[in-house]
Amino acid sequence: MSPVFLHYDQAALDAQYDNRKKVPAFDDYLVRWRAESAAVRERLGARAQLNVPVGKSPIERLDIFPADPGTAPAAGAPILVFIHGGYWMMLTKEEFSYVANGFAPHGVTTVVIDYALIPSVRMDELVRQCRQAVAWVLENARSFGGDPERVSVSGHSAGGHLTAMVAATDWSVTGATGWARNWRAERAPRAGVAISGLHDLEPISLCYLQQQLHLTHDEVGRCSPILCAAPVAGRWTALVGGLEGPEYLRQSAELVSRWQSAGGRQLSLQVAKDHDHFSIASALGDPADSLTRMIVDEVRMPLTTLAA
Repeated sequence: MSPVFLHYDQAALDAQYDNRKKVPAFDDYLVRWRAESAAVRERLGARAQLNVPVGKSPIERLDIFPADPGTAPAAGAPILVFIHGGYWMMLTKEEFSYVANGFAPHGVTTVVIDYALIPSVRMDELVRQCRQAVAWVLENARSFGGDPERVSVSGHSAGGHLTAMVAATDWSVTGATGWARNWRAERAPRAGVAISGLHDLEPISLCYLQQQLHLTHDEVGRCSPILCAAPVAGRWTALVGGLEGPEYLRQSAELVSRWQSAGGRQLSLQVAKDHDHFSIASALGDPADSLTRMIVDEVRMPLTTLAA
């Protein structure tokens, strides 16, 4: 068969993005995430704020899981906004409450957002909803004990792509999120970690996923982070598992390379060599895990260091 993208023929390209076949324990991870997430919501009870509306549609809601008592700075807890994955077509915030287990003991408040899924909306609207949810957190951080100057973003897989799209947002442009107000640069997210992100949508539009995504040429151009302007502020990391396969490694490496060449100052690539596509996300529920601690370090980094 002839190549359809780079040196990959159709079967080889499909295999690069078929994570269920690459990781046979996929279903076990989902079962674990759902159970751990339900336990988090039960344990926190009234301390958590669930299904907070942040947009016009019923799906535009988020859950707020506060830092453990006595762990956050007096000025307010650093905030990590987490964006779930699912190839833009499946899963919800309810499967990812478990990540709060990893961050709450470190004095970090975790906000897990939801967004509409394809095919109910197009990719542009999905991106806008995530940007709006982050804008809501920036605006309302004080209301739930957070520090608006210490809002960071992370997400896994499709959520890694959406994290990068948030990073690429020009917050000074009216309507960038659907909100009427302009955002000052200092109110933009200060840092972020895109985990196992899909930053080049061209191969996605050429593999088996296109049968459901139906991405247009223009959507690939607008919504591929590698084709977007580099972040104007903040510290951003692309994190990928060493066992995820060549295309996932290329996606993260190319994002950092392109944004660095465009003048981005605080960009880095991190490879977790022993992790696959699902174990890397599962690690975030463990406060002692090195990946959790790496993200905590980004979220809690002193403002003077971040501005250097």
